[in-house]
Amino acid sequence: MTKPFIAIPGRISPEAAGQRSEVAVTRMTYIDAVRRAGGIPIVIPPSSDADEIAASLDACSGLLLLGGGDVNPTQYGQSERAQLYGVNDLIDQFELIAVRHALSTSRPILAVCRGLQILNVALGGTLVQHLESTRDHRDTMHEVQLVADSRTAVAMKSHSPLVHSFHHQAIEQVGSGLRVVGTHLDGTIEAAELEGNTWVVGVQWHPEDTAETDSAHQGLFDALVAQCS
Repeated sequence: MTKPFIAIPGRISPEAAGQRSEVAVTRMTYIDAVRRAGGIPIVIPPSSDADEIAASLDACSGLLLLGGGDVNPTQYGQSERAQLYGVNDLIDQFELIAVRHALSTSRPILAVCRGLQILNVALGGTLVQHLESTRDHRDTMHEVQLVADSRTAVAMKSHSPLVHSFHHQAIEQVGSGLRVVGTHLDGTIEAAELEGNTWVVGVQWHPEDTAETDSAHQGLFDALVAQCS
């Protein structure tokens, strides 16, 4: 069986070992999780060229959206209301083009942390720019309650997984076509899925951080690759 190519939008880093200028990068934890699932990770360099992005995605069977800095609030019709970090307009444009193309061509998507937020914005939703209390969401483990028959719960084989959380933003207004399938005890939206036949799953936590040793979190990557096979 041919292994499916999984597109991973890269990020820009000012430096890397042995390089003298900016590089397009992604974390190895994502790459390793895709490889364990039986997929071939393909890192797509950042671009604002819609045709280039579309051609890159068309060569792949699925899309993995990563965690990262905050989405510029102008992308969802707001001004800056709270302290933001890591805002990069090129990356916003790049990933919005990528996710909209993947949706329009019915490609499976796994969206992680910021990835869920960019998915929500692409579908017309908005974000909470800063959670009032990040105590239970910033570099900590907590439980998430999942809808039992959701794709997320099925992939993880759990309806109350313990997850590694590292975020200060979350979905506010839910984007068109998204269904909330996971929440924290404080009401924060932790998982959402696209209604319909295409496998599109977004989680607010970081499954890549624990996937190597936790089969529930590796299950999300396994499910993405299985949908692309």
